[in-house]
Amino acid sequence: MNEPRDRANLDSDSVEPEVEIPSSQKVRVEEFNISGDTLLDKIKELVHQGNIRRIVIKNETGSTLLEIPMTVGLVGGAIGVTLFPFFAAIGAIGALVARLKIVIERME
Repeated sequence: MNEPRDRANLDSDSVEPEVEIPSSQKVRVEEFNISGDTLLDKIKELVHQGNIRRIVIKNETGSTLLEIPMTVGLVGGAIGVTLFPFFAAIGAIGALVARLKIVIERME
């Protein structure tokens, strides 16, 4: 009646990916340490490269401040309209934090 449960499964911190990645594709993770005043320009540059799956902005201690999942298939003006709220938040974060770490996941 009261069967024991495996506590390891209940306390797991693992997160399922939002987008299923085919086994033939690999994801490469890169990290950049930058200053807050160059944050927005670097993010815009990365977004226009197009092969990015996710962008994570962390502070000096490694705490995640903002995580931006990139929707596959956004092109041209759709990128600007869709990501405008993120760009506003990124600008505010860059103004408040001196040193940041950007973690990006690229599809290969």
